[in-house]
Amino acid sequence: MTHAMDSLLEAADSALRALFAKPHAVRPVPQAPGPKEELSPAEKRHAAALMRVNHVGEICAQALYTAQAATTRDAKLRAELLHAASEETDHLAWTAQRLEALGDRPSLLNPLWYAGAFGLGLVAGRMGDPFSLGFVAETERQVEAHLDGHLQRLPAKDGASRAIVAQMKEDEARHARWAMDEGAVELPPPARALMRAAARVMTTVAHHI
Repeated sequence: MTHAMDSLLEAADSALRALFAKPHAVRPVPQAPGPKEELSPAEKRHAAALMRVNHVGEICAQALYTAQAATTRDAKLRAELLHAASEETDHLAWTAQRLEALGDRPSLLNPLWYAGAFGLGLVAGRMGDPFSLGFVAETERQVEAHLDGHLQRLPAKDGASRAIVAQMKEDEARHARWAMDEGAVELPPPARALMRAAARVMTTVAHHI
C-alpha cells in the first residue's frame, strides 16, 4: 500500500511539474562554439518547429520513466529510472528555453502526449522489468536516430539549437546502453514498428500544433 501511494504521488507530481511548472536544469544549457549568427524569420520558424517536437519528446520521457518507475518492484531499478527522468528534465528545460528564445511555444497538446506516454509506460512496466528496460532501450535508440535527423535538418547557423540537440543525442544513447546493461530484452519487430509509427504521428502533429 505504501509503495502504491508513493508511486501515485510521484506520478501526480511528475505530471504537474512536466506540464505546468517551469523546468529547471541541473546542467547548464549546452553552448555552441563561435559567434552567434542571426537567423531569418523562416529559419526561426523551422528551428522552432523542430525544437517543439523535441520538447514533446521530453514531456513523453518524463511520463514514460515515471510510469515505469511506478510499476517496478525493484527498489534499485526504480531509483535509477527516476534518476534518468531527472536527467531528462535538463532536456525539457533546455528545449523550453530554446523555444522561448526563438519566439515560439510548446505543443498545445502536451497533456495528451503525457497521458499517452504514461499509459505506454504502465503497459511496458507491467510486462516485467526486462521488457520494461527493453522498452527504454528501444525508445532511446529511436529518439537518438530522430535527434540525428534533426541535426541534419536544423539551420547550419543555428548553433544554439544544434548544441542542445547534440547533447540530448549523447544522453539518450547513454540511457539506451544503461538499459541494456541492466538486462533489457530486445523487443519483437512488431513492437518496434508500432513504436516507430506512434512516434511518426506525434512528431508530425507536434511540428505544427
